[in-house]
Amino acid sequence: MNTSLLIRDELALAGFSTEQEQRLLRLERRRITPQTELQQMEFLFRLHGKPCFARGELTGLSGKAKSGKTFVSSILMALCFRSQLLSVERIEQKKLHVLWYDTEQSEESTQDILRNRIIPLTGIPEDLFPMDMLDVFNVRGEQYADRLALLELAVERYQPDLVILDGIRDLVADINDGVVAQDTVERLMRLASQNRCAIVCVLHQNKSQEDRNLRGWIGTELKNKAFEVYECTKSAERIFSWAQTDTRKYDIAQKLQFSVNDDGLPYECTPEQLLDAQYQQKLKLADKMQQEGYSTKLPDFNPKYCHKEGRKHVWDVKLLFSDVMTPGIEYDEDTLRRELFGKANIVKPKISREVISMGVQEKVILESRSALNGKKVYMLPR
Repeated sequence: MNTSLLIRDELALAGFSTEQEQRLLRLERRRITPQTELQQMEFLFRLHGKPCFARGELTGLSGKAKSGKTFVSSILMALCFRSQLLSVERIEQKKLHVLWYDTEQSEESTQDILRNRIIPLTGIPEDLFPMDMLDVFNVRGEQYADRLALLELAVERYQPDLVILDGIRDLVADINDGVVAQDTVERLMRLASQNRCAIVCVLHQNKSQEDRNLRGWIGTELKNKAFEVYECTKSAERIFSWAQTDTRKYDIAQKLQFSVNDDGLPYECTPEQLLDAQYQQKLKLADKMQQEGYSTKLPDFNPKYCHKEGRKHVWDVKLLFSDVMTPGIEYDEDTLRRELFGKANIVKPKISREVISMGVQEKVILESRSALNGKKVYMLPR
């Protein structure tokens, strides 16, 4: 006998009204048991080997202004047309259909990113690019009240695998209206689930440098309901980081760090490039500090290698250089200064030269001249 009819008969005998019966039958269809047959989760990409960006789910992409959110969005869109980019892989063999829904930039900016960043990142010439696989809409000129409904129609019409919603804040008039925020996020969840697409919702963090929460009530709702959340940060000049902050399944501990070349295209950053960029940034800070009469504070020295006795800094140069240098490797002065910055937070060239000189005097390191260019080089003694 039909299970629904049995349940209906039981409910009628128990005195439930017809309306209550209908609700309970709907609830029964949502029952989960260990034997319930469910569709397996599918992910679009792998970041550092871990699956991410699930079909049927929302993903949050957050960050301060100019922190690299559009760069990361461009990388994701380009990945739909190539198998790997930076440390991210596309899982499916076939190319993926993308819908980019831009709510905040000008039409000229959207087109510029499409032509000069996304398409070049795919490696496909513009005249051969399959634009039928990439639907791009700029809806900044549309009313707030219409933008979500238009997005729903676009997803149902074009059936994308990946949706980049840049940004979710512009779907609502007031980001702190809790009722509207909840309704908006729930509609997006249904849209992703019913169309088996991954919807990436881009949203700014709060303006305060110390506050990294997603902006407004809409941000709170997104963080609570999203399958995973990623954060973009700008850690040094032209150096960006992309890291997972929240997930319901696969933890991705390693962040992806990238820089941008002269053509405005991202490329993966090595630890050495990152350290050099941070060092150059701190050197600029030191120059600014000197110009402003030391009104800007530099980071303290690493206490592992340095302590104060009165007003004097005392360095453990043996420990410092053993941590900084690799036996058998020659270091020129610029490289050694950069490494000293990385380990001990020594920014000013004058201090790093004093510490290097101290290491030579105490025979912790050896100084000689390069056979190639005659410049000073340094090594650990054998």
